[in-house]
Amino acid sequence: MSLPNGQGTHKSESVEELKLAAVTELDSADSSERLESWRVDFLGRKGRLTALLRGLGSLDIGERKVIGAGANRLRDELESLYEDRVNQSKSSQVSVGSIDITLPGRKPTLGGLHPSTQMIREITQAFNEMGFQTVEGPEVELEKYNFDMLNIPADHPARDQWDTIWVDSDTHNDVLLRTHTSPMQARVMEQGDPPIRVIVPGKCYRYESTDATHEWHFNQVEGLAVDEGITFADLKGTLYEFARRIFGSTRKVRFRCDFFPFVEPGVDMSIEWNGDWIEILGAGMVHPKVLEYAGYDSAKYTGFAFGMGPERISMLRNEITDIRHFFSNDLRFLTQF
Repeated sequence: MSLPNGQGTHKSESVEELKLAAVTELDSADSSERLESWRVDFLGRKGRLTALLRGLGSLDIGERKVIGAGANRLRDELESLYEDRVNQSKSSQVSVGSIDITLPGRKPTLGGLHPSTQMIREITQAFNEMGFQTVEGPEVELEKYNFDMLNIPADHPARDQWDTIWVDSDTHNDVLLRTHTSPMQARVMEQGDPPIRVIVPGKCYRYESTDATHEWHFNQVEGLAVDEGITFADLKGTLYEFARRIFGSTRKVRFRCDFFPFVEPGVDMSIEWNGDWIEILGAGMVHPKVLEYAGYDSAKYTGFAFGMGPERISMLRNEITDIRHFFSNDLRFLTQF
């Protein structure tokens, strides 16, 4: 414990020597018995630090204040070091006697795939077996791909269907979190020539209120097929086979007209569920303008596209009533899968 030059030189050395001795011996105390012996030797009522403090009465008032303060600080430091060593010793001890080898072992906790991931894999596998290749795309997208190349120009009323989350950018003013996985239709067609058969899983984002059937972020699975001679019959046959694989071979399906800017004609597909018709996806023939924006000859090539929400399909199959369960991280829900 350093003190001013000329004040209690002998006692200053004694405080420093005591600190050095205490720290050295504490470092070598490798058992609870030796730790207790160290405590008694240095911090006990008859310990070395107590003896030092009792000797302050023989000093003049100036030395007594300085050396007494240093000794008290040393006491606080040694007590803190001692507590740390005791806690460290407790955490490192293994009590063999506390293990009853006659009891059954504890089953280790194992992780698993998220229910959304399980459903996405099941959906993509169904289409992989029908010749579709799985591809993924960026979640932070350009307005060009999210809207323009999908036949949704700036003044098109269809843009009102999506509540878009825009992203600040120093280099672009058209960056957003994609509202659907459909931008990959344009990106895939830009990168290659037909024939094309891809399935595109991924997360999407929309600025909207959440409730039992809506979330501001969710997964979507997009499908696209482009080639010469593809007809609406190919679309119906593909999706009918998908419904049989996911919901059972006897499941009935129904197609009804619907509107999507990037397909013409457009439909929604429903399945019969407990006596009702439940819509599970939207689809249609790829709009000729979408083909042309990608550089394809719309007089030569045709195609179909579809999109679905894996959480909604999982909700049907597993009788889940609230889509928010998928994103709440509640183990009581997740461990059921």
